Amino acid sequence: MTLFKIPASHSWVGLLPASVTVSMIAYEYTGLSHLALLTSGLAVASVTAFTFSVRASRVAFVLIGMALVIWAALTTPDWLATTSTAAQRGAMVMALFTALSMIRSAAMTSPEIVECGRFLARQRPGLRYSALTVGGHLFGLILLYGSISLLGTLATESTAQEPDREVRLQRTRRMMIAIQRGFASTLCWSPLGFSMIITVSVVPGASWGAAALPGIFSAVMLLAIGWGLDALYKPRKAALAAASETGGWSEQLRPLLILLGGVLLGVALLRAVTGVEVIGAVMSLVPVVAVLWIALQPPLEGQTRLRNVRHRTAQFVTRELPSYRGEIVLLFMAGFIGNLGAFLLVPLVQGLGLDLQAVPPWIIIAAMVWIIPLTGQLGMNPILAVSLLVPVLPSPEVMGISPTAFVVAITGGWALSGATSPFTASVLLAAALGKVSPWRAGIGWNGVYALGAGSALTLWALTLSRLL
Repeated sequence: MTLFKIPASHSWVGLLPASVTVSMIAYEYTGLSHLALLTSGLAVASVTAFTFSVRASRVAFVLIGMALVIWAALTTPDWLATTSTAAQRGAMVMALFTALSMIRSAAMTSPEIVECGRFLARQRPGLRYSALTVGGHLFGLILLYGSISLLGTLATESTAQEPDREVRLQRTRRMMIAIQRGFASTLCWSPLGFSMIITVSVVPGASWGAAALPGIFSAVMLLAIGWGLDALYKPRKAALAAASETGGWSEQLRPLLILLGGVLLGVALLRAVTGVEVIGAVMSLVPVVAVLWIALQPPLEGQTRLRNVRHRTAQFVTRELPSYRGEIVLLFMAGFIGNLGAFLLVPLVQGLGLDLQAVPPWIIIAAMVWIIPLTGQLGMNPILAVSLLVPVLPSPEVMGISPTAFVVAITGGWALSGATSPFTASVLLAAALGKVSPWRAGIGWNGVYALGAGSALTLWALTLSRLL
């Protein structure tokens, strides 16, 4: 339940997270301390404005954050600076979410993108899983968990006419699993995803450039394991003949590949030319691409393209961003609590006499692959888990391992959590579209997959720790 309800009409409170994004972009390019303070203040104002209209579970995170601030004030002399740093981390997550939501909004109304998704969903049965899991990966790179919403809706649309209930349920389940696993694999390497950006920011010495190729190999392993399990467990009952797409793959996928290539190349060039970090390049480029994408779409009847862009931008700020208030509060608080909680935990762990440097590095690497999905089963957001746990652990330099191996282990565990945790947006969407419980869509559909993929990711991360 919520304390108050934001009306369905336009709400200009959406200007707050939008302003956080603009301020954070300016800070990423200038590094000015007063911009960091402004960004943190706007983010706190956003959470304050939204807190009164979100579910009690989100309010609980706010209360935990307030309790940590009081704890810090009572126990540490520099608590104010630490709290400000934690607020800045939360603001960074909020700004990234806002920027990526804008490109997701542009994609959902693109006829070419929708038709591309429909093409994948209508492949013949023998090719459908492969098409949707690869499509889920490609769409997930741009749309994040919006890819599950888009492809999942088109998948259920394609099965609605199947008269045999058992075949319809089996087909829907396999299609949703394919999309889920395709999306989850993006978390291993995508420069636009929270997994890579947050992990690189908390692991000393890590960079996306160094972790990208090993992360892509992790993603390929996850896709291959998912495909193998589908081939092993797919139902033997033959489906009734149905029409399938016969168009050329290159023609149908061209709009998505052009968009994806443009964004990734643009991020790389912007970082090379300006020297800004990946998160700054993503936050500044993605909204520009979204606006250009909207401008290229057919405007509503009677509107010019310029007027359509202005209308869609206003709609995004005043309608869509307020509708994401629950996610915005959760993501900010996950980053805030993780950062501030880690600061408070480090001296506590030291005071208890726990010497984590004595733990063999291979145990820590292997544990990171499994701890994140396990805490996900308890309702802990991966942003919170990673931000809380990693600063407490010895740095890769102290452990004598490559930061890349550590990043691969963490993002691999993040991917497993994205496929199995009943509290993540990806699993909740899959459950709703598949008409099953989140537990069924998470650990029920992907439990065996998580065991196999987790074992492979553990071996891969340990191998990198020896090779690099």
